[in-house]
Amino acid sequence: MDALSLIQSRAGTEPVRLGLILGSGLGHLAQAVDGVAIPYADLPGFPHVGVSGHNPTLVIGMLEGTRVAVFGAREHFYENGNPAAMRPALELLKALGASALIATNAAGSLRPEIRPGDLMLLSDHINFSGLNPLIGERTDARFVPMTDAHDPALRARLRAAAEAEGIPLPEGVYAWYSGPSFETPAEIRAIRILGGDAVGMSTVPEVILARFLGLKVAAISTITNMAAGLSDEQISHEHTKAMAPLGAAKLERILRAFLRRM
Repeated sequence: MDALSLIQSRAGTEPVRLGLILGSGLGHLAQAVDGVAIPYADLPGFPHVGVSGHNPTLVIGMLEGTRVAVFGAREHFYENGNPAAMRPALELLKALGASALIATNAAGSLRPEIRPGDLMLLSDHINFSGLNPLIGERTDARFVPMTDAHDPALRARLRAAAEAEGIPLPEGVYAWYSGPSFETPAEIRAIRILGGDAVGMSTVPEVILARFLGLKVAAISTITNMAAGLSDEQISHEHTKAMAPLGAAKLERILRAFLRRM
């Protein structure tokens, strides 16, 4: 049985409106969905996720009155060297009827006024890694325009949801660094010169793939640390996991308010 048939056999055939990819600290949001949870391991072609702090489970069901598909984990490029690892998952999201994707992630801030525990709405991104998940695609659809890749209308609705909840949601440019090693201070200086406001190891491949598939996209970063050289804190994955819940609680409130308005 293919992945779509398996999901529909367990969760029904009602179309999904929106997909959510959960970053560090947001795993509990999947548990709030009134629906069916399916491990990635049960879904043919799904990514193999091996990052601690992430739950590789797809949940289909209702959240704040909206039928959603919640991806509890993503496969990062640094795990297996495949920037297109999330393509089967996003193709499935499209097949389930979704028209939009909201991605979340943990990131390091390059702006002194955006601190650990804060959130940043992505206005645009820089593909600092130079990798692209559409390399090898044989059709002309690979030439995806990336102007307004981070959909202005979705961003406006997320800003409105944040304002209704009284939560600051500054916008900024996210730079994708391949990882898994963290950036050097010199690399952070380069990213700042290029116009980056936050840096992380995910999300950009998913944005490219989603636009390729015709999905509208928005993304929000939970700031877990100041980027290398901008503070005295010791950057580590354990630090990221420890700090992510600080912003995740605020991000959950924004996402719930956003979904209620759908």
